[in-house]
Formats: sequence, structure tokens, C-alpha cells
Amino acid sequence: MSVLLIAEHNNKEVRPFTLNAITAASQMDGDVHVLLIGNNCGDVAKSLSEMPAVKKVLHAEAPHYENYLAENFAPLVVKVSENYSHIVSSANTFGKNLMPRIAANLDISQVSDITKVISADTFIRPIYAGNAFATVKSTDAKKCITIEPCETSGGSAPIEKIEATEEFTLSKFIKREEVKSDRPELGTARVVVSGGRGMQNGENFKLITDIADKLNAAIGASRAAVDAGYISNEHQVGQTGKVVVPDLYIAVGISGAIQHLAGMKESKIIVAINKDGEAPIFSVADYGLEADLFEALPQFLEELNKLNSIQK
Repeated sequence: MSVLLIAEHNNKEVRPFTLNAITAASQMDGDVHVLLIGNNCGDVAKSLSEMPAVKKVLHAEAPHYENYLAENFAPLVVKVSENYSHIVSSANTFGKNLMPRIAANLDISQVSDITKVISADTFIRPIYAGNAFATVKSTDAKKCITIEPCETSGGSAPIEKIEATEEFTLSKFIKREEVKSDRPELGTARVVVSGGRGMQNGENFKLITDIADKLNAAIGASRAAVDAGYISNEHQVGQTGKVVVPDLYIAVGISGAIQHLAGMKESKIIVAINKDGEAPIFSVADYGLEADLFEALPQFLEELNKLNSIQK
């Protein structure tokens, strides 16, 4: 049977995490159908139908789908899921809120945070904060899919309208609070600069900000920095934060607890700056600088300024 992928979007465009999930879903079965739930999101349906890996788009619209509530989405997914062997979603906040509800309603086990598809029923997922990987074989139908590249144009999948389910009235949408930033989104950025407890206070994060501005990078942080109030929790990278896989990850003043490593150690290139030469972060770093960050970062910024001047 086919794979049903639940799209994450903002009623205007598809979120990058969904594009990643589409590729993984196509490795389970070539017949990938995308379920789009929203309101006034016809343009999103059209963009999904143009993706080569997508064979059909199921499009449901209703006012109570305007603002994502898992309590409203789950009944529709369960209703539609009868003819599908796999139900797939991204392994971020969206999927982690929605998929357990679906699994519970269908009385099946959930296979979470998979990083590789071996076959239609066998997957690899991290365990022990990413320090080991388990090969899991399951006949169940729930998978949360992580990062894979995806082509986004060249397809012509049909769009099929489906009826909405009734609104769940015990929960209601109140308001959305979003942090607006011109920087790349942390979860999908090609470059991430993160600060840890070694930054000492929130004001010193300006050093991180200045470097990130020059590199067009997203800003991350360790849990220790977030818990200390240096920076807000949407910047947290790690097992209890966001998992990032950028081309370049710069860890500044971060010791490298296993919870943090679980969220960034798959980065293509890791650079660590720490005055403690025995810090665990150096064990995963491709390049390490044992130095005082308050001396190293201003020098780094100076070199970036020189490079920018030459390029101009």
C-alpha cells in the first residue's frame, strides 16, 4: 500500500522539514501521497503536487484547521489512513505533537526519529542521546522522518479534495507568538554558531550575534546557556532542543555534554572554541581551538571583516 505523509506548512508555503520527510517516505514506497490540512492553502497544494516524489495530494480545508491544533488534525489523519501502510511526519515539534495521538488512536506503536530507511519495515534510529543507533523492524504504520535532500519541482500529482472532520471543541486556538528574525531558521540553516555556559552572560552573546551576521548563520545555544537565561529556548540545540545538521557548526564555550552532542554531532564540519582542552566537544570537532573565547571571537570577527572588505 501507499505512504501517507502529513505536510507541515503555514497555509502559504511548505516547511523545509516536510521536504526532507518526502524523500525518506519515497524510500519506503514509491507511491507517496501527501495529506495537506489547512485553510485557504491552495497554493501549498499546488506546490506539493509539483514535487516529483509526490504521486497525489489529499487536500482538506476548514476554518478550524487555520491554526494547527493536533486535536483537530489527528481525527482526520486516522480517518484517511485506512488505505495506507505508512503514516509519516517530520520529527520536529509538529510531528512529535501529532504522531503519538495518531498512534494511540490506531492502537499501534510509533517508530520515532528515524535517520535511515533500510526497507519498508526496517529503520535506523538513534538511542542513548545519539551515542548508539538501533535497527528497528516493525509492521506498524507510524514513522517520524528526519533529514534527506528533496527535489521540489518537475512533478504533476493530482490534487484530491477531502472532507474535513468535525472541530474538536475541548481545545481552542488562542494566539500565536512568533520570534521574527532575518537570520536563517535554526533547524535548516547551513551555518550555525552556538554559545554555551562559557559565554558567562546574555550580553556576551553579542559576540555570537556579530559572527553569525557575517556568516549569515543561525544562532544556537546549549541547554546550560538557555537555563542560565543567556538566550531564549527557541535557540536550544540538543536532545531536548532542536537537532541541526548544518554544513558548518561552530560551538563556542560549549563543553559538549552528550545531550548537546545528540543535537549537532551529525553536522558536516564542527569547529569548537573552548579554553578547556579536555572538553568533550573536542572529541567530535573537526577543528578545535583551545583558547579564551573572549580573545578568539574578536580576532575571528576581525578576520571576517577583512575578508568581506577584500570581496567587496
